[in-house]
Amino acid sequence: MTLSRRKTLALIGGGTIFAASSAAGFAVTRMPEDAVAPWAAAGGYDDPRLRALSYAILAPNPHNRQPWKVDVSVPGEVTLYVDTDRLLPHTDPFSRQIVIGLGCFLEVMRMAALEDGHSVETVVFPDGSDPEALDARPVARCRFVKADVVRDPLFAHVMERRSLKEPFDVERPVDQAVLDRILAAARSSDVGGSVAPEDIAALRELSHEALRIEIETPHTYKESVDLFRIGRREVNANPDGIDFSGPMFEAMALTGTFTREAALNRESLAYTEGLKAVFANTDTAMGHLWQVTRSNTRADQIAAGRDWVRLNLAATAEGLGIQPLSQALQEYPEMAQLYDDIHARLAPQGGTVQMFARIGYGPEVGASPRWALEEKIVG
Repeated sequence: MTLSRRKTLALIGGGTIFAASSAAGFAVTRMPEDAVAPWAAAGGYDDPRLRALSYAILAPNPHNRQPWKVDVSVPGEVTLYVDTDRLLPHTDPFSRQIVIGLGCFLEVMRMAALEDGHSVETVVFPDGSDPEALDARPVARCRFVKADVVRDPLFAHVMERRSLKEPFDVERPVDQAVLDRILAAARSSDVGGSVAPEDIAALRELSHEALRIEIETPHTYKESVDLFRIGRREVNANPDGIDFSGPMFEAMALTGTFTREAALNRESLAYTEGLKAVFANTDTAMGHLWQVTRSNTRADQIAAGRDWVRLNLAATAEGLGIQPLSQALQEYPEMAQLYDDIHARLAPQGGTVQMFARIGYGPEVGASPRWALEEKIVG
C-alpha cells in the first residue's frame, strides 16, 4: 500500500485525510486552513472510526510532528502506521518518544470510540518491530466492536487538554492529594511524583541543565529550530512543529527580529530572550511527575503513551498545568550523564523513565487551546 499526500479528502475533523487511491489507504494529519479547525470539527462524522480518529489527531506528540498514518480500507478496522518522514533523529534517535506519541493517539481514539458505544481491540506491532528504528510495518491494528461499554470520564477533557508552556505561579503550591488523583489515572506504567520542596528544587535544577544541554548542542537545537512556525501564516501553512504565534511574535516576524536564523545566532536578541523564556518554565515547576516501565520494548512505549495522555487529561480535570520536560531522557551522547542521573533518581530499582514533567498552576489553565501546536513530548 502506497500512502500519498497528493490526493486529499476532507473527512477527519480539523485534519485532512490524504487518500492514496480511491478509498484504499489514508494518511491522517492536522492540515486545516485555520489551525483551530480540528477542535471545531472533531466528532462530525457518521463512521465511528472517523469520529474517533477526529479526536485522536488532537493527541500530544513529539514536536507536534503528527507522525501518524492510518488505513481504513477494511470495514470496522483502523490500521495505524508511522510516517517515517516525521521522525526526530537527533533528539529521539531510537524513536522512543515518537512511539509514545502514537500511544497517546491510540488512547484518545479508544476513549472516543467508547463514547459511541464501541470497544477497540488493539494488537500493537502485529508484524513485529525494531527496537532501534521505525519502519513501514504497522504500529497497531485496531478493530472496532459494538459493545456495552463504560465511557471514560477523562474523555470530557480532550478538547481542552494542552501542554502548558508558561511560567507557573510559584505562590500557589500543588496539594499532594491533587497529585495523587492525577497519578491514579495511569493504568500500565509505574508512575511517581513529588511536590516536596526539596524534590522540586533538585528536579528544577536537573531539568534546567538538561534543557541547556539540548539548546547548546548544535544538532539537537537545530532540529527544533527547523520546526519553528513563526507567525500566523507559517502556523496555518504548516500546522505542526513548535508554534510561535500571537501579537508579539507577529511583530518580531514582521521586523525580522525573530527568524530561524536569528534563533540560531547565540548573540541575537531572539536567542537570549528565548533562553530566558524556556528557563522560566523549568524554574517555576511546583511539582513533578514521571513514568517508569520495567523494560523498554515498543509495547512498553505504546503503553507509556496511553498513560501519558491519561495523566495529562487528569491534570486538566484538576485545573492543573502540565508540561513534559523530557530532555534528560533523550538518548544521545551529550545527554548521557544527565540520563544516568535522572534514572538513578527516579528509577533506582531499574527500568526506563519514559516521561518526566513539571506541574503547577498558570494563567492559561482551563482555557481552550489556541493552536495547540507546541505539543512537544520531548520537552
